[in-house]
Amino acid sequence: MQGDAMISDFMLRALFAGIGVAIVAGPLGAFVVWRRMAYFGEALAHSALLGVVLGTILGVMPWLVIIAVCSAVAIILFILERSSGTGSDSAIGMIAQGTLALALVILAFIETERIDLFAYLFGDILAVTKQDLWMIYGVGALVLGIMAGLWQSMLSVVVNEDVARVEGINVTRTKIIHLLLLALVVSTAMKIVGVLLVVAMLIVPPSIARLMARSPESMAALSVIIGIVSVISGLMASYYADTPAGPSIVVAAIVIFILTMLICPKRVIRRR
Repeated sequence: MQGDAMISDFMLRALFAGIGVAIVAGPLGAFVVWRRMAYFGEALAHSALLGVVLGTILGVMPWLVIIAVCSAVAIILFILERSSGTGSDSAIGMIAQGTLALALVILAFIETERIDLFAYLFGDILAVTKQDLWMIYGVGALVLGIMAGLWQSMLSVVVNEDVARVEGINVTRTKIIHLLLLALVVSTAMKIVGVLLVVAMLIVPPSIARLMARSPESMAALSVIIGIVSVISGLMASYYADTPAGPSIVVAAIVIFILTMLICPKRVIRRR
């Protein structure tokens, strides 16, 4: 009985952690899909690993350094996209590979500390603590609150930046806020659920919801629902088939995407 209780406890914490990520990643990921920024999340994840290494060297809380590095990279990418002739994808690729390479080079010189980068890449959702849950839902509430206040502005920028400017919307500020929110979510969730899961939850559920939704609001809501279903399905598969929890959640989301395309091919064609 005691063993069953322990299993129930860590599975429940993993479930709540995954649901928390799905709730915040759904609406935020909708804008990632609309603005075609899927690669941006990967770049932030790579830069977050540099934050982990620097945080270890400086002897401060890695989470704070990760947020600082991710935020700085987000601003740098925004500036490069606006001011240089370099294409967005090229700038993102250079920053992503450069920060990852720098992190590995610095790590080679650290002899007193050992950093498990594998844990940061894939996370361990089954090892989530109550403190981790507080962090996920606290940051999630902050991000969703800011998005709720800026929803119409962010949507107007996605639809047409020129019209948004005419309407008096500060396009630059709105874009930067979106990028900083994305950096905050990636920084918070990467150690808990892993880079693989958080980036996938930002991309896959909104991509599925886009095939079915009739409005931006319904797409955001559907993204949350699909994300939660993916978390539940993936954790069930992990528990009964003894597979890695994080990757199982991602596979569940991909399966839902494939089934949606097979069941509703006409709707998929219309959306395209």
